[in-house]
Amino acid sequence: MHTVRRHISPAVIASGVAALIILAGCSSTSPEGETSTTTFETPAEEETTAVAAGCEAYADYMGNESASVSFFRSSLPLEQDLFEKSWTEFESCTGIDIVYEGTDQLEAELPSRIQVGNEPDIALIPGPILLAKLVAGGGPVPAPAGTVANVEAHWSPAWKSYGTVDGTFYAAPLGSDMKSLVWYSPKTFQANGYALPTTWDELWALSDQMVVDGVKPWCGGIKSDTTTGQEATAWLAQIMLRMFGGETYDQWVNHEIQFDSPEVTAAMDVLAGWMKYPEYVNGGFGDVQTIATTPSEDSGGPILTGECGMLQNASSYAKEWDRLKKGVTVAIDGDVFAFYLPAIDDVIAPQPVVGTGNFVLALSDRSEVAAVQRYLSSAEFATSRAALGGWVSANRSIPLDTYVEGSIEQMSAEYLIGLEGTFRFEASDLMPEAVGAGAARTEMTQWFSEDKPTAEVLRAINAAWPSS
Repeated sequence: MHTVRRHISPAVIASGVAALIILAGCSSTSPEGETSTTTFETPAEEETTAVAAGCEAYADYMGNESASVSFFRSSLPLEQDLFEKSWTEFESCTGIDIVYEGTDQLEAELPSRIQVGNEPDIALIPGPILLAKLVAGGGPVPAPAGTVANVEAHWSPAWKSYGTVDGTFYAAPLGSDMKSLVWYSPKTFQANGYALPTTWDELWALSDQMVVDGVKPWCGGIKSDTTTGQEATAWLAQIMLRMFGGETYDQWVNHEIQFDSPEVTAAMDVLAGWMKYPEYVNGGFGDVQTIATTPSEDSGGPILTGECGMLQNASSYAKEWDRLKKGVTVAIDGDVFAFYLPAIDDVIAPQPVVGTGNFVLALSDRSEVAAVQRYLSSAEFATSRAALGGWVSANRSIPLDTYVEGSIEQMSAEYLIGLEGTFRFEASDLMPEAVGAGAARTEMTQWFSEDKPTAEVLRAINAAWPSS
């Protein structure tokens, strides 16, 4: 198997691709979303209601006493308890009862419930693809003006665009996941004298040193019960944003740049020299092909045994460590922690960050539903939830000291809200379902499992793009 090494300096990458595309302006600004026009507001915006002492922060949500609002989301361990704690004061002050409903089949159940008229009042959905599908089916309600104002005040414009379909804003961002992280063992790094890399070249110098020391520097896995291949598409997104910047990344997502274009091909060559380079992977599991058969949730395990040096994965991977080994400490001086995946070129893409998130969507236009959606989009709710731990948001109005000092959550929030950074949603979550959740995942899996040629993989993904 022939692979392309990724020992390429940013200058060489830039000069090599310059013959193919014009990179000027690729540091880019975030895409703007459109403001929705909505005809209803919460009663608090129409009349003044008496506010009990200690409930002044909830004055705008009053007037819906004894109402009930259902909140439907994917079930996660501990999440129900933490969410219910986070809105306790809101419920007490407003008299609105938020009823939590969990499921492990949200993307299948929600459209079905809407179709038969049994939809929840509010759903927490994973991203733009499902939102577009639901809007096409006629279920969602445009967000009220108060929610629009909160999102515009507390989030970067890109996040508003992800909750917008055909110029109408529906879904307010809530929690976020920082995907541009590299997990490692602080204890192992200290014992071997490894410094945390802060540049792209330093990252590969460290990888080479680990090889000399007899350790495979990288481990990884892309197998999943429902999303096999997704981690591979996320690796490609990391490189695309770092090599070409936000504008080109957006053109790729929108198919203005073909999936088999010179730009994507160049990014795949860099990925091949990283996660398909035999000397680098797959520590603790086997050869390159085992990346396709290793469960994503287990992929970091060899870091704990010293068989693997690093894992590129998201902030949400923090929840896996205690499952892999009881008592693992996630801290800068603990068993595991993470550092930021460095930029390739700070001019092309300053502080590039790839992330994902979930969005609060209303399926009813009752005033109490509008009040809850508005509250969930506020800085007050986000701060309340962040203070309980195990959760990150790109809401820029959460004080960073709300998060545990030195925690993964605090570090992730710093990058997600970085005012000078280049943030983009993970590409496969923005592309048409047939591509992002279909061909891209299956073809990238075959790229690892069968060593399918890069050109064939990219042509197949490109061919899956809907014609209209």
